[in-house]
Parts: sequence; structure tokens; C-alpha cells
Amino acid sequence: MLDSPALLAHTNDLDLIIRHVLAGLGHGIHAGRERGAGVEFSEYRAYAPGDEWRRVDWKLLARADRYYVREAERDSHVATWLWLDATASMSEPSREVPNVDKLRFAATVLGCIAAVAQRQGDAFGLVVCTDGRTEFTPASRGPRQLQRVLAQLARARAQGAMPDAATLKSSLHFARAPSLVFAASDCLEWPSPLSETLLRLRHMQHDVRLLAVRTQAEVDASFNPGSGYRDPEADTPLAQGGGAGAAAARLHLLDESGRAAYRAALSAHFAAVSGACRQHDVPYYEARIEQALTTVLRGWLQLASPRARAR
Repeated sequence: MLDSPALLAHTNDLDLIIRHVLAGLGHGIHAGRERGAGVEFSEYRAYAPGDEWRRVDWKLLARADRYYVREAERDSHVATWLWLDATASMSEPSREVPNVDKLRFAATVLGCIAAVAQRQGDAFGLVVCTDGRTEFTPASRGPRQLQRVLAQLARARAQGAMPDAATLKSSLHFARAPSLVFAASDCLEWPSPLSETLLRLRHMQHDVRLLAVRTQAEVDASFNPGSGYRDPEADTPLAQGGGAGAAAARLHLLDESGRAAYRAALSAHFAAVSGACRQHDVPYYEARIEQALTTVLRGWLQLASPRARAR
């Protein structure tokens, strides 16, 4: 799924839209590189009234007998950051679509976001939360950066628990510059170190978006009756201990009588996630991994404010 031609085909007519004012850039679609008096030469254009005379190329005037201005480009200050939850619970597979699990689906969606950023000329980077640590790919731009990010997404494995709050806080060294942050998680742990980090970024005036990935079976509780399920993140070394009694407590049995309670509890949980995101102005989108990739991409990216969409 994570090959760049396929991702580019899914993202040809999609754009990353800024919802909030970031360092004076305003709302709406932005260019990753800004035209103007920069340091990297871009092209010549005909002189127009109001242009600065110091930008006129006098040597070209001598050859062409016309006034031309040197255009240059400078980097935009906005980078796109992709944040992937690769903890053990993300290994949950679809029971309807073969070879698809939460992690692969989330990684593919983020890969598409990276492809859009690369097409727009934006710098983009990646943070993967897995097995109590973060794996960090610094932000850069261009086709090689896209290949680096896609390779990291493809290598991600669902294992262990979320890093603690201190570890995640140390990953925020990029937060000095304004950015778009696209985070994908199953959000089964909320509040969590990840949720605290995302809300902290939003309070620092970053434009943060959250995608919650779920399976259809999880949504409608269509598990096999009488089956037992163990929380994979409760089996990490940090969560273990207590002997056979504790191990038994981590095993959850779901029978017919428990389905209604399960659905009610899960509905209340995700309502709380949605409410917290709404309270902090973080666009929140729920997706099932059985959905079409393009549908999820469009739904998530169209969560920009009406004002941003109009520009």
C-alpha cells in the first residue's frame, strides 16, 4: 500500500489547508515556497511598476534591452508533521478486509498526507510512537524525503505501549516553528500521553488534526460470541505483574449479554474524545479501516474551517 505512485494517484486533487493563523500566514491553501526577495533564484519576469530597482538584472538589460526582475524563492515557515500511533492495540485486523489492520491503514493515510505535502513543496516530518519510545524523522522536502517517510511508515510495527509524557514532551523540539500536525491513532487510551501532547501543541498555536481508526467489528461489537480478548498493551513489561490472577483480569470475555454494555462504554469513550477535541479546536475524524482510502482522506482534509475552504 505504501508505494508513492499509488499514493500520488489518491492525492492528485487534494490540498493541505491551514485552518488557523500561523505566524501571520493567514488561512487557506499555502505554497510551501514563497515568491519574493529570497536567497534561491527561481526565474526572471518582466519589470512591473512598483518593483524594486535593486532587483533588476542590469546585465540582462544590456543583452535584451528590456527590464527583467530576478524572482527568488524562500521557504515557507509551515511544516507538516505526521504522528503515528504504532502501539500494540494498532495491530487489530479487519475481519472483513484481508491483510488490513489499524496500523497499516493509518500509515497509508499518513503516507497520502506526505504525498500531498511533497506535491505542494512543503517540508514534512514523521514521529512514530511505539514500544515506549519515539522514532523521529526530521522535516525536509522533496521526493527523497517522501521515500524516507514512506520507508519509515512501512517499517513501523504495532508493539508495546505509548511513550510516557516526558518522552513525548522531549519530541516537541520542532514546536518552535508553526506547523500542521496530522495524528493517527485508535484513541483507545484517552486521556493519554499522546492526547496531552496533541492538546499542548494546539495550545502552542499549531494546527492539529486527529484521525481515530477503528474496525467495523469494534464499532458494532460483531465479535465471535463467547470469545476471550486480551489487551495487548497490558502485556508489556510495564503493565505485567501480579501473577496468574492479574493475567486473568487482563482477559476480557464478551458474551451476548455484554454486547450492549460494551457498545455503550465504547460510545461514551469516543464521545469524550470527540468532545475534548471540539473543546480545544482540534478537528477530529473517525474512520473505519474497511472504508475506502479516498473517502477517509477527503473527509479528514475537509475538516478545515468554512473560511479556509472559501479561500
